[in-house]
Amino acid sequence: MTNSNFPSLALADWLATRDTIAVYTQVIGKVRRALTPHQKHWWHVSLRVAATGLTTTPIPAGDKTFELLLDFTHHRLLITTSHGQRRDFPLTGQSVKDFKDQTLALLSELGFEPQIDHTLFEDDSAGTYDETAVFNFWQALSQIDAILKEFKHGFRGESSPVQLWPHHFDLGVNWFSGRLIPDQDPDDPEWSDEQMNFGFSTGDGGIANPYFYITAYPAPAGLTDTILPEGAYWQTEGWTGAVLPYETLVDHNNAKAHLLDFLRTVHQAGSERMRDSSN
Repeated sequence: MTNSNFPSLALADWLATRDTIAVYTQVIGKVRRALTPHQKHWWHVSLRVAATGLTTTPIPAGDKTFELLLDFTHHRLLITTSHGQRRDFPLTGQSVKDFKDQTLALLSELGFEPQIDHTLFEDDSAGTYDETAVFNFWQALSQIDAILKEFKHGFRGESSPVQLWPHHFDLGVNWFSGRLIPDQDPDDPEWSDEQMNFGFSTGDGGIANPYFYITAYPAPAGLTDTILPEGAYWQTEGWTGAVLPYETLVDHNNAKAHLLDFLRTVHQAGSERMRDSSN
């Protein structure tokens, strides 16, 4: 029996819809980036999972804050402010240009004028928005977000928020060992912080269907010798990391435990090897 929390997400079945909502997240991500104070590791450009969709979180703008929410349960873009104002419009598969123009027009009505690069969003060809496909994706993503947060709870030391990156359209969380990488500028945390990245991708040019991934920077010696849970494997072409195909969860009788086992197994192996390599 199919696991209702993890419906099938074969990318070929909803690729056009995936690409449409992915570019919508890029628009609202640019709005967030334009007005949010810079954070290390570019955490000011990512989105967060909310109860009904993906949110920018509150964005400061003068004496008010505002928030953009892609609501995947009511299929709308919702803008709310700290003064109680509200604007919204339906998600219908409108072109990215129309989506961008509608979003910025409503923000302007509310007194917000974020400066973004319009040339990135000038494609006026119609997109695709299959509400059933979006709902299935949302059911999966909300569960994955909750599991990544449970996994993150076991970390000691610094970790990132669980966040969605619009440019890759993947949801992930980073764990930091607390050590600096030799020969890297210590004032540049993006390149100097030893870390592991745990995430979920809807599929890409390298792996055609949704998958979970784990990478380490820098990858410690021997990490790929780690024995992985059933269904997972080590990716070595193009990039190095552990992969668990999403479809292994669809019919699994305890999908949450299986995913947590994958995440914890590689995290333990990676953190131990990072510690050993620093001695």
